[in-house]
Amino acid sequence: MTRASDIMHPGAECIREHETLAAAARIMRERHVGALPICGEDDKLLGIVTDRDIVLRCVAEGRDPAGVTAGELALGRPMTVEADEDAEQVLRVMEQYRVRRLPVINHPEHKLVGMISEADIARGLPQARVAEFVSAVCAEEAPTEEAPTEEAATEEAAKAGA
Repeated sequence: MTRASDIMHPGAECIREHETLAAAARIMRERHVGALPICGEDDKLLGIVTDRDIVLRCVAEGRDPAGVTAGELALGRPMTVEADEDAEQVLRVMEQYRVRRLPVINHPEHKLVGMISEADIARGLPQARVAEFVSAVCAEEAPTEEAPTEEAATEEAAKAGA
């Protein structure tokens, strides 16, 4: 059985909730990633900020990334999976909520131990299952005024789980 820990990218580091989106963008550039987990001072996972979130929810609104904190974009309860979760369950969560990145936590400490991205799935699972996943997550919806961000999906998932 393939587990989340088998396909995740280990060593994900958080950006703190009080750090700016400009700092988040620099870290993303340095690490060649498109998303960072947002953590509070207690290392509790608060959300995820993506490069797309910075553009759509900050820059496009005329706000200055140097003056907006990562915590301001941390909405709802983030979707997570545990490190020992079966990879099929990981895919079901990502497909259901149409998220392309998923934080992995350990149990029982609930500390961030890694992230799973589309690239991790492509490297770690059979090609047929990867194609199925991509079709589900990337399926086009009817055009809307604004496409949902991963944070919006997180917020929707939190409401559904409440």
